[in-house]
Amino acid sequence: MSSVFEVHKTIREILLKILDGHSLEQLNKIPPGFSNNLIWNIGHCISSQQVLVYKLSGLPTMVSEDFIGKYKKGTKPEGDVSQEEVDEIRALLSTTLEKTKNDFESGLFVDYNEYTTSMGFTLRNVQDALDFNNYHEGIHTGIAMSIRKFV
Repeated sequence: MSSVFEVHKTIREILLKILDGHSLEQLNKIPPGFSNNLIWNIGHCISSQQVLVYKLSGLPTMVSEDFIGKYKKGTKPEGDVSQEEVDEIRALLSTTLEKTKNDFESGLFVDYNEYTTSMGFTLRNVQDALDFNNYHEGIHTGIAMSIRKFV
């Protein structure tokens, strides 16, 4: 089981390097041909992980409904993100990872509301959600790496 968290930690470390390697202006810039920016992709990873793992398990999320709403699937940046919000997202990259690992190991995840993703994967339990989440965050890490070349 630990490998799913090792993969997740690696993805989050890459996202952290992208976050720390760019100015606020660069994080907020939407390059031509893209519908979002670096900070949206990173916020989206956190938002989606909280929904896929916690919300669908019937558990409270570590982020607000406003945060989820701002970064959920189908949204795009509605203006520049402040340095304060970047700092919050930076902290959430590690705190959400650690809490999920601890909650999983302590057996907190019991129920799960089956969910079929837009890509056609049906998630039946928290293990499926953790596996799919790594795939999903990997996609958005790739998008962020592409955006990086244009900011």
